[in-house]
Amino acid sequence: MPGEKKTKTVKTIRIDVDKCNGCRACEVICSAFHAEPKYSSNNPARSRIRVIRDPLADIYVPVYAGEYAVAECAGRDKYTIDGKEYDECSFCRASCPSRDEFKEPDSGLPLKCDMCEGEDKPLCVKWCLADALIYEEREEEVEETAEREELEIGLESLANKYGLQTIQAALARMTKKS
Repeated sequence: MPGEKKTKTVKTIRIDVDKCNGCRACEVICSAFHAEPKYSSNNPARSRIRVIRDPLADIYVPVYAGEYAVAECAGRDKYTIDGKEYDECSFCRASCPSRDEFKEPDSGLPLKCDMCEGEDKPLCVKWCLADALIYEEREEEVEETAEREELEIGLESLANKYGLQTIQAALARMTKKS
């Protein structure tokens, strides 16, 4: 029934930037956990968490992947941290058409943090020796809505990149092969 409220567990990772030392262990374990087969390889470009780094200024900011954004945002704000200017995209959690962060390097499909589904808490949190990543759960009342599946989001991303006709033609060729 639309408009019905349900209690939902919201899982988040709180980031204490002051504690991050830029070791990137979070990127390594995330990419290994999400490799196929699991733990078979390590490619930080496939990681669902990135450490924005400026080692000379001793600045390290972990950012984990959020929802896919179909279009670029309108925001072009700048942040100044210890005298260095960063644009807002540096700290954005979305995968969007204007940048390559949080996209599968081979296919361009968007990546999203799944909190290491099946684990008791995200592995980036477990592996963070500096305690800069803190796993939190909270209960929230939300209106029930139909969530888009990963397949639908992935197909939409491919259609935006290559065009719907190209995707349909590829599916038709694949169907004929089987």
